[in-house]
Amino acid sequence: MKIIYNDGTVAECPAEEEQHVLRHSAAHIMAQAIQRLYPEADFAYGPATEKGFYYDVDLGDKKISDEDLLAIEAEMKKIIKENLKFKSFTLPREEAVALMRERHAKYKEEHIGDLPEDATISFFQQGDYIDMCVGPHILYTKALKSFKLTQTSGAYWKNDAKNKMLTRINGVAFATKEELAEYEKQVEEAKARDHRKIGKEMGLFMTDDLIGKGLPMFLPNGYLVWQQLEDYIKEKERRLGYNHVMTPCVGSVQLYKTSGHWDHYKDNMFPPMEVEGESFVLRPMNCPHHMMIYASRPHSYRELPIRIGEIAHDFRFESSGTLKGIERGRHFCQNDAHLFVTPDQIESEVGRVVDLIFDVYKDFGITDYRCVLSLRDPEDKEKYHQDDEMWNKAENGLRKVLTDLGIEFTEEIGEAAFYGPKLDVNVKPAVGGEYTLSTCQLDFCLPAKFDLKYVDSESKEQTPVVLHRAILGSLDRFMAYIIEETKGKFPTWLAPQQVKVIPISEKNMEYAEKIHSMLRDAGIRASLDGRNETMKYKIREGQQVERVPYMLILGVKEEEEGLVSVRKRDEVQNETMKAEDFLKKIQEEIRNKAR
Repeated sequence: MKIIYNDGTVAECPAEEEQHVLRHSAAHIMAQAIQRLYPEADFAYGPATEKGFYYDVDLGDKKISDEDLLAIEAEMKKIIKENLKFKSFTLPREEAVALMRERHAKYKEEHIGDLPEDATISFFQQGDYIDMCVGPHILYTKALKSFKLTQTSGAYWKNDAKNKMLTRINGVAFATKEELAEYEKQVEEAKARDHRKIGKEMGLFMTDDLIGKGLPMFLPNGYLVWQQLEDYIKEKERRLGYNHVMTPCVGSVQLYKTSGHWDHYKDNMFPPMEVEGESFVLRPMNCPHHMMIYASRPHSYRELPIRIGEIAHDFRFESSGTLKGIERGRHFCQNDAHLFVTPDQIESEVGRVVDLIFDVYKDFGITDYRCVLSLRDPEDKEKYHQDDEMWNKAENGLRKVLTDLGIEFTEEIGEAAFYGPKLDVNVKPAVGGEYTLSTCQLDFCLPAKFDLKYVDSESKEQTPVVLHRAILGSLDRFMAYIIEETKGKFPTWLAPQQVKVIPISEKNMEYAEKIHSMLRDAGIRASLDGRNETMKYKIREGQQVERVPYMLILGVKEEEEGLVSVRKRDEVQNETMKAEDFLKKIQEEIRNKAR
């Protein structure tokens, strides 16, 4: 495939750049189609991305519907069929500004103002569409053979909430129709696994804009799962010497000024509330509260490490475009803990945290993950606490610990917390891109800010080091992950409804009630379905909608012989056994947390 650069040079496209060039060119073709359909449109940015392409457009008060996307796609196909040639040219700043002003492109004109004074600005043109761009692009529009527009969303100009909200139109482009077909297959699989869809079907959680965007509510079934996760991780932590606390969901602004969150994180926090002359905020994380718990009394080196854990309610003001069910909300509950250690305990405690992470992953069958050492960006003076000596000590220290523990990891710049480097464990879900599930952060900063101390073996005061760690991340996100991995088919120990008892007829209701009571008395989450519906309907609902691990079909034979006919969730054949044997079987399955 031949491409054209912004200096007019034509060359064969390197194989590794072909996808990017196709996507970037698709963005320009889409913009031309939008310009034809919406002459008043004003264009901001339109780059290729890792997953596709998009263009941010100011359409005034116009809202784009799914039907509008189809119309834009149709216009793009016309442009491709016209086989317009991509041409490049450059202009000095003054002429570039004049051209953009002539075309009423105020966002492009503003962008020129952000460029160096002596910059020569390059443009690409196909037909009547001109775009300020560094390229490169395909030679002719006909080279784009396979694309699809996927969705619209909102995006602030320059990613600044103080600026106007623009319409972001997203799409994908591929070299072949086969690649597009594979992509569409993955999209359908993602829809089938979407935790929001499954959550609604199973009655796990709900959202309502009257309550507020990004503020999900867990329904009885979902809260049962949530509680199981809470009990599971707390029990593991207790065995490892953690002590759990409960702290308020708010804190004073002064608390977060002390910690540094106010300077480095307040844009992600809800605005302050003024009460009786004091300013309070909903907390975005729990570290300052736990620092104050440690500071509430003197400590000896003999007490360390001190491990403080909490399933803590946190609040962050995520932009509405990033919200996604319980995977990403404005309220969530972190599986949080802070470990106060001496410097010579760092390696052993990080090792224990890593062991706990991998132990949990083993229990849940999580195998597709990678470890990342997240470091600061020294050039970012706003995001990070400024103390080069502290950062060098922390980064080198955590790198050495991970190396000594034999953990394979990659390093990524700019992903650290504002107060210290961290180990992130990124999982690759069944669908979609990877994201961080677990983390362990090394912190020399906050203990100093809160003037935390312990008395060492020589009766001298020392400052402890703090490990911030989250194993399940947030219970909300972890639950979303498990829903999508299992398609809602939770292992029996985690399922909100473990057994569904179904009498064949009204005549068997008494026996069904007896079996139901036996299960409930034994602590099994069982329901009795005595509705006047067909057996086929009840079984299909139990398997496909409620996703119950076991259904017990009870008829005359079962009643006479004290049996139960067991239908497993993904099977079509029943297995008959004594009721007591089934109870022992499911109790053992739950006790062992079998997958």
